[in-house]
Amino acid sequence: MRSIWNGAISFGLVSIPIKLVNATESHSISFRQIHVSDGGRVRYRKVCELDGEEVPAAEIGKGYEEADGSIVPITDEDLARLPIPTAKTIEIVSFVPAEEIDPLQMDAAYYLAANGATAAKPYTLLREALKRSRKVAIAKYALRGRERLGMLRVVDEVIAMHGLLWPDEIRQPEGVAPEASVTVREAELDLADALMATLGEVEIASLHDDYREAVEAMLAAKTGEGFEPTEAVVEPAGGQVIDLMAALESSVRAARASRAGGSGDSAESAESGAPAEVTPIRGRRAPAASAPAPKAVGGKKSTASTGAAKRTAAGAKSGGGGKKSTATAKGAAAAGSGGGAGSGSRTRTAKSTSTAKSASATKSASAAKSAGTGRASASGTGAGAAAKKAAPRKRSSA
Repeated sequence: MRSIWNGAISFGLVSIPIKLVNATESHSISFRQIHVSDGGRVRYRKVCELDGEEVPAAEIGKGYEEADGSIVPITDEDLARLPIPTAKTIEIVSFVPAEEIDPLQMDAAYYLAANGATAAKPYTLLREALKRSRKVAIAKYALRGRERLGMLRVVDEVIAMHGLLWPDEIRQPEGVAPEASVTVREAELDLADALMATLGEVEIASLHDDYREAVEAMLAAKTGEGFEPTEAVVEPAGGQVIDLMAALESSVRAARASRAGGSGDSAESAESGAPAEVTPIRGRRAPAASAPAPKAVGGKKSTASTGAAKRTAAGAKSGGGGKKSTATAKGAAAAGSGGGAGSGSRTRTAKSTSTAKSASATKSASAAKSAGTGRASASGTGAGAAAKKAAPRKRSSA
């Protein structure tokens, strides 16, 4: 690789001769500007404003434009005479943990190669010291006419340097964060964590530039005159408001199906934009349904007691019942109705009473009704027998 800068690393009193090599390269496809009517290339020419003549690169220098528009010429000799110790030296100023470096400061990346056999020993010493300390070195250096800030770290067996922006070159994120106050629920965070865990990790080496590959395929087809342009199908952005919980759940299902190697219905629905299906989540309580009001027990008791009284009266009548049995039956019916009304009143005044108490009251009322019915039946039978003996004398006297 071709070096772009030669100098030395200043590590205290140790000087390490190095060469600076670009660590990155761009694979983006560049286009030329052409004249649409005839396909001729459009070029930019550097022309002097004073005489209108085109100026070759060898005659182009540097100059600083002042506020009034006048130009102050600056030569390479002027820049070389500046009292900057980093003109040809990468001066290490401190060693800090890598976590203290804000990724926003990261700029271009370079490899530092040992320049010559004498540089091998101090180069290796600095590399191993960085490894053992688990820190990075902060340095200052000059490149392309300005002083810069750098960070030295170990990559495999090589010392790499990342150009850093100066702290005052990082803009504050004012007005970037959402202004509205938003509350995120624990259930939503749990689903987000589940989605992150399902997506898992990816090997960076497996990622590639799909756009560049599509452009290369298009260029190959146009060169071979077999290219037919087609319009890409773009889904409308729309302003559809979606349920965040449902979208997260669908995303988790689609990610799981993708990790499993199958397309899955969930993945298809997620890609097709179908409405997400909401499924119950542990820890989310459904709104409590209003409990049905307890039915009045007194009404049932009154009806049952009336029916029992009617059956008792019918039994007394079939046994030749007289006035006493009828009165007894009416008394039993009245007692039953009175007990039912009393139970209904207690139920209305104490709606919060437990079901066990209501069942106990019902059993007690039933037992009372049974006892009253038995007494009414016995009384009715005795009265009927007495009336039967007295009946012949009344008919004979008539």
